[in-house]
Amino acid sequence: MRVPSTRRLRALRKAVLGVVGLTGFLVVWQLIPTLGLINPSYLPYVTDVLARLFEQLVDLAFWRRLGGTMTSWAIGLTVATIGAVVLGTVVGLVPFLRRATHTMVEFLRPIPSVALIPLAVLMFGIQRQAALVIIIYASFWQVFVQVIYGVADVDAVARDTARGFGLTRREQLTHLVLPTTLPYLMTGLRLAAAVALILAITAEMVIGNPGLGRMIELSRSAGDAAGLYALVVVTGLLGLTVNIAFRFIERRVLSWHQSVRGEEPL
Repeated sequence: MRVPSTRRLRALRKAVLGVVGLTGFLVVWQLIPTLGLINPSYLPYVTDVLARLFEQLVDLAFWRRLGGTMTSWAIGLTVATIGAVVLGTVVGLVPFLRRATHTMVEFLRPIPSVALIPLAVLMFGIQRQAALVIIIYASFWQVFVQVIYGVADVDAVARDTARGFGLTRREQLTHLVLPTTLPYLMTGLRLAAAVALILAITAEMVIGNPGLGRMIELSRSAGDAAGLYALVVVTGLLGLTVNIAFRFIERRVLSWHQSVRGEEPL
């Protein structure tokens, strides 16, 4: 009984500290334009931003654009994950392929996804497909590299033992490769989810697809500082929600793994 009680106290303390920190941040934000340290045209009052945020939340058009952004995010993340898992598993299982593709991966992976926007627009125009190219490209590498590392991390003794017991390729994948790779995959998936959201919004800002990114750009061009900051707050809340959701999934999927069992609940 003492351990659960201690955990609850720690969770309560973290929640209280989080609320105190957020309240302090909002108070400082409100004071900066009030005291004239920064012109309200550049940093609006937090009360104005929250009022505009509430207006957006009751506007049906806002939810349509939010849905467009999250649709691009979900499609891009799904396609990137499936492709990365399949290719990463194949490359990771074959040492020759791993060595042959190493240089190519190290060359392609650092290319900024934003640099591919002109090419994507040239190929698909101002359509969702152009944004998906950017999202998939950026997200793919996050998962692909982790899957390769995970497959390569399979213990050689365990692999030889599995072969000695006559396990088929499918049984080796299920009982040996998958448990070893899964922690790497979940890490890559969590990173890819955040990257996909960033690129979904960035692509909308640059390409002009309907969505939160487009709304941010329109607010900027119209000089609507309060509306701009309200949308930035929305993107921050989206990122926080995505991270919490994937951390929750990771903890449930890897509840058996030592990396999770020693963690405190979020």
